[in-house]
Amino acid sequence: MGLDDKLQNEGTEAKGKVKEATGSATGNDDMQNEGKADQGEAKVKKAGEHVKDAVGNVKDAFKD
Repeated sequence: MGLDDKLQNEGTEAKGKVKEATGSATGNDDMQNEGKADQGEAKVKKAGEHVKDAVGNVKDAFKD
């Protein structure tokens, strides 16, 4: 996974936290839920990154 993808996922998660906090502070349940969904999406993508990185590490171990 490229650095750009990782940074984008971090940004999505941060944006989600801001939305959730803003929604909570203003009593806007829709915004709060949207923020939680953004965070969940970013976490799923991060998990995929970890799997791809692990597969790459295994492949590298067998190259020698």
